[in-house]
Amino acid sequence: MTHIFRTIKSTAGVILLCSFLFGATCAAASGPQPRYGGTFVLALTSDPRSLNPILAKETSTTAVTGHIFEGLTTSDPFTLKVIPNLAERWEASADGLVWTFYLREGLRWSDGVVFTSEDVAFTFNDLIFNDDVPNSARDIFTLDGKPVKVEALDPRTVRFTLPVRFAPFLRSLGQEILPRHKLAAAVKAKKFNFTWGIDANPLDIVGTGPYLLAEYQPGRRVVFSPNPCYWKKSPQGGTLPYIQKIEYVIVPSLDVELLKFLEGSLDAYTMRGMDYPLLKPREKEKGFTVYDLGPDLGSNFITFNQNAGANPSTGKAFVAPWKHAWFMDLRFRQAVAHAIDKRRIIEIVKNGLGYPQDSPESPAAGFFYCADVKKYDFDLDAARALLKDMGFTDKDGDGVLEDAAGRKLEFNLYTNADNSERADIASIIRSDLERLGMKVNLQLVEFNTLVSKLTSSCDWDAIVLGLTGGVDPHFGQNVWSSSGQLHLWAPRQKVPATAWEKEVDDIFTAAVQEMDEARRKTYYDAYQKIVAEQLPVIYTALSARLTAVKNRFGNLKPSPFGGVFHNIEEIYIREP
Repeated sequence: MTHIFRTIKSTAGVILLCSFLFGATCAAASGPQPRYGGTFVLALTSDPRSLNPILAKETSTTAVTGHIFEGLTTSDPFTLKVIPNLAERWEASADGLVWTFYLREGLRWSDGVVFTSEDVAFTFNDLIFNDDVPNSARDIFTLDGKPVKVEALDPRTVRFTLPVRFAPFLRSLGQEILPRHKLAAAVKAKKFNFTWGIDANPLDIVGTGPYLLAEYQPGRRVVFSPNPCYWKKSPQGGTLPYIQKIEYVIVPSLDVELLKFLEGSLDAYTMRGMDYPLLKPREKEKGFTVYDLGPDLGSNFITFNQNAGANPSTGKAFVAPWKHAWFMDLRFRQAVAHAIDKRRIIEIVKNGLGYPQDSPESPAAGFFYCADVKKYDFDLDAARALLKDMGFTDKDGDGVLEDAAGRKLEFNLYTNADNSERADIASIIRSDLERLGMKVNLQLVEFNTLVSKLTSSCDWDAIVLGLTGGVDPHFGQNVWSSSGQLHLWAPRQKVPATAWEKEVDDIFTAAVQEMDEARRKTYYDAYQKIVAEQLPVIYTALSARLTAVKNRFGNLKPSPFGGVFHNIEEIYIREP
């Protein structure tokens, strides 16, 4: 699904409990052999908001939980074919509505407790489909208004019964599975939403992934150690993962992260285009390699608050009524789209290493990407004409437009301070909009504060932000469904607020049931054209996916879809 883009005690008892499962063995082979040990050091520019993957809506959380939890399936990072993960195989009924999955033998949680189909049923029935648990996964697995039925048939067999056909069903089962034995009591007591927060004891958080949380010091670092019960084996039959410690240091900004990489205290750095002329010539000198994996799957955009609701505690409207009227007017959003100079953003912010974006899907998505959408060329005259048609004029000659009622065209524009590239994009947008006569108050705030404004308080006018992406549009349904948790501009609508949002809802409902990929593409092409026309979010430019990595790792297999470290459990450090 789409997300917003961004001291351990002794474990000897656990290790002893699980050691009988995986005896490390070595086999003679030619060439360099993987070695165990070492520390892999990365950086985060924000603390996680939670340690609970079901509640996550932002990458500051999923960057952490992604090491700990897994799904029944996964995708090959090169072919994108769905392959087994926690499930070793599956079978489907002839009508495609009943799917039976068989779990791998010997699976255990990181605390040694046996993993069973009851954990799978619990994750879906008690968490995802629990109305008291706010989560984006429910948007993905609710089909034609109905939930998927999930039943544990025996300890290693689980059956899914779909209300309608669901084309990306296998891919969707990359959904993280959570432990029933650790969380059932919290669900029963209606305390799950406050479970596994950032104050949780690391030992309480158990998963099936290659690593477990060893330590979290807010504002300083997040540390992972190997899961002693991890199920994957090396080619030689030994335990995985190889790297014995992953440490994320928490830094205040990307600029600080860059400095730490250059001084040698970080092993990898996700680059901005502006960093390329600094880093690329220093590869040999500093002993690292820059990997360019093509267009990013994510996005950068500006969106305006169209939420017509009010704060239930105060009765105050989320957005001032006159501003709401401006933002709801398509002419206003079209004017903004015409005022954004994407080429300038690419040249100045991304050092030419970027791609203009007009569609909600990235070219990196491949098959489902639609290039034939409405594009708003940089045209300030067209933008001024649209604002004039709305009744905006500079009545007092101070350079700021007023609406027909004399209210100045002024609003606050937020973005996260830790991301200097996004802050620069916001600054360029502000400059472009001020040339039209808008007064834009740029506010740089901490990332988690920004996410809270967007998903909780709804107290904002406009935001420059980004979302992760994927290769199947359905997994963005939590954004594009009018009732979706991440329907940014007006979330969780009881009924669609506009005719076009209703049309997009209908498209996603039909597309997910269409098993013929060519016909599915027709549906998703239509949704991309509607979004490009209606501009609920106004896109800027895609980044090139650039990562600088020290030349000390073995088994790196960079992929345009998986990134550089998608196979983290197989990667090893050549020297201490």
